[in-house]
This record gives sequence, structure tokens and C-alpha cells, in this order.
Amino acid sequence: MRTHNTLLALAFLVISNQSQPLHAMSLLDAYEAALYHDPTYRSALHESEAGEQAEKIGLASLLPNLSVTHSQSTSSGSITQPNRLGIVTTEPMNFDSQVSTLSLRQPIINMEALAGYRQGKAQADSSRAKFTGRSQELVVRLVEAYVDALLGQEHVRLAETQLNSLEELKRVNERMLQKGEGTTTDVLETQSKYAIAQARVIEAKDEFEVAQLKLEAIVGQKITQLEQLSEQFSSRAIQLQDYDMWYEMALERNAELVTQRHTVASGKEEIRKSHAGHAPRVDFVASLTRNKAGSFITQDRDVSLGTVGVEINFPLYSGGRVNAITAQAKANHARAQADLNAITDKVLVELRKQYNLLLSSVKKIESLEMGVKSAELLVDATQKSIRGGIRINLNLLDAQQQLHTARRDLAQARYTYLLAYLRLQFAAGTLVLEDLRNVASYFKPQSLPSRN
Repeated sequence: MRTHNTLLALAFLVISNQSQPLHAMSLLDAYEAALYHDPTYRSALHESEAGEQAEKIGLASLLPNLSVTHSQSTSSGSITQPNRLGIVTTEPMNFDSQVSTLSLRQPIINMEALAGYRQGKAQADSSRAKFTGRSQELVVRLVEAYVDALLGQEHVRLAETQLNSLEELKRVNERMLQKGEGTTTDVLETQSKYAIAQARVIEAKDEFEVAQLKLEAIVGQKITQLEQLSEQFSSRAIQLQDYDMWYEMALERNAELVTQRHTVASGKEEIRKSHAGHAPRVDFVASLTRNKAGSFITQDRDVSLGTVGVEINFPLYSGGRVNAITAQAKANHARAQADLNAITDKVLVELRKQYNLLLSSVKKIESLEMGVKSAELLVDATQKSIRGGIRINLNLLDAQQQLHTARRDLAQARYTYLLAYLRLQFAAGTLVLEDLRNVASYFKPQSLPSRN
């Protein structure tokens, strides 16, 4: 319910923000837009709305059933009978008839309907849990698409840097060849690498465009600006609890596990519902009938009749159908239980994977941060060496390429860290809007490069 209320609040924010001027789309902006536009989430929402009705449908079988029937007809024929004198005569018979009946049926003992109600309740609970999981999945899926777009941008920058470096090297080789200090082999080798680098730039731009389109499909609008990771990123800001606590939370709260447990409960009620085909059924019945010339016997009469009673139905034999559907229900229940065990194993593997990844990412980020600092120092040193005549421009391009690679690897490690945090919360079933806000706080505005 807390998740549902949060979604309603965000929906209100979307409406109020539609008139706002265009700005860099933050993660929270993207999430608000996704609540309205993401087809997968919208499908889950409508599926949940349909599933909510299962409990009411089951309850209806336990409540009174009131109905009205009315028939109106014209009868035409003849009747042959002896008259008072004993002479057999045939007389025509034509009359209009009307029959109206108000009927009431209230189950008193109905084991099938009772099991159906409990099954409907389990199905409604399963639908709610499934929607909770889909809502949490939207957060993870959105951040993954957001990160993929930013990584695609980094790959384009790195590919362009490599292309610039090879272009400069090609010029150096050509000048050296003209002066007689180089070889044709060096020129051809550089030209080959340059052509490959051009292809990589095209490939990187294509991948970036696909990643951007995937994000746009989720948020339902064209993206011109995104936010990038802040330089004040701290991998130790997230306090990680002991694994045993995550383990217990996952078993209790993971949406997929909760959904499957309700499915198992629904299967158990299906067994009871099927087996109830052998049980007697007792109903309270009442009816009020008004019969106006309802038959040739009462063609000249208006009859009003009220009845009240109890109806008992004892099933005797149905061709083995009850036994068959009960056996089928037992097999489906066993399958659901096996699926629950398989899902439990999968969830716990994912939980351990993300927990370990979150721990290892801290040290990896710290190492890569040192690598970026070293690459920045190398660029500064190379620039000074060029001014002193010791290095050439090609060396600076190589150093800049090394810096871009180090920054890309660091950004990817940070993205992996943030995604591991969200996926861990998702696996544990504890992912809420506050977790998305925590991740969003690591980003700041930035422009995206043109697709052209």
C-alpha cells in the first residue's frame, strides 16, 4: 500500500510538472514520466486492477442470488372432451399467458463456493504482490536504461579520442615518410588502424542511439539532456547490513516469492474446491410467482404463489470428473510448490551476487579513482614535456585517451555499484522510492551529444 500511495503522489507530480520548461532529465523526472508512459508498467497496473476483482468474484458465490424472470406467450390449440350430455366435442382454445417469478437462493453449506472465495482472496493477494514487484522492477529497469545511455555517451567520447589520436599519428607518419625518416609500412599500418577506429566511432554512436531510444521508450518522450555522476561520488555513503539480515528480508519480502507463495495457497484451495464436488450442497430458496393464464388448466385464472424452503443436493456420480479434476489440482499444486523452491534458490543466488558485487565495487572504485588521478597527472606532465620539446602532440593524445579510458572504467564501476545497490534492495523486496532518491543524489545536470 505504501508503494501504491507513492505512485499516486508521483502521478500528481507529473501532472503539475507538465507545464515546466525543458531541463536536464533527472532520474526522478524519468521515473515520474515512466509511471505514465512505460508500457510494461502500464500493463502490470491494469493486470493488478483485474486481479483485485478475484476476491469479489469468489465472495459473490457465498452471497444471496436474487433474480427475476418473466415470460409472455400466446397459446393456440383445441381441446376434445365429452360435454355434460356425454357427447365428445372439440373446442378451440386460444389464450395469452404471463408468468413472473422472483427467486432468491442463499448458500448455507457450499464447500466449493467457500474454497472458491479463499482461492479468490489468494489470487488477489498474489496480484498485489506481483504489482509491487513490477513497480520495483520499473525502478531497476529505468536506472539500467539511464546508465546505459550515459555509458554509451562515454563510449562515443572514447572512440572519438582514439580516432583523433590515430589521425595525428597518421599525419606524423606521413611527414616522416616525406622526410625519408619513416616507412610505407608504418603509414599503411596507421591507416588501417585509423579506418578501424572510424568504424568503432560509428558503432559506438549506433549503440548510444539504441540505448537512448530504449530510455525514451520507457519515459515516453525525447531526451536531449541527462544528468551525469557527480565528482563528489562516495562509495562508502551506503551503509551495508550483514548478509544474514538481507537473507531473512528476501525470504519474507521478495515480491516474486510472496507472489508465488500466494499462488501455492491458491492451488491448495483449488484442491479443496475440486474435491468439494463430492460434498452435498444446501441452499435456502424462496420464490414469489405470479401466474396469469399460465397453462390451459389456469387459462381463466390469475395465481400468485410464494414458496420458502431448503434445497439439498447430493452428488452421486459424475463420470469420474471430480476425481480427475482433484488429481489435476493436486499435480498443479505440487508444481507450484516446486516453482516456489526454484524461485527461492534463484532469488538467494541473485541476493548473494549483488551483495558481493556491492562489497567488491567499493575497493574497485577506490582503485580506479587512483587510476584516474594518475592519468590526469600524466596528461599534465605530457603537456609540460611538449612545451619543453621532449614530447610531441601524439603523446598528449595517447595520454588523453588513457585518461578517457580510466574515467570510463571508473564511471562504469560507479554505475555497477549503484545498480548493485538497487538490485540488492529489489532482491530483498525492500526497494522503495527513497532508494531511488539516494541514487539520484549522485547525479548532476549534463548535456547529451547530438545523434547526428
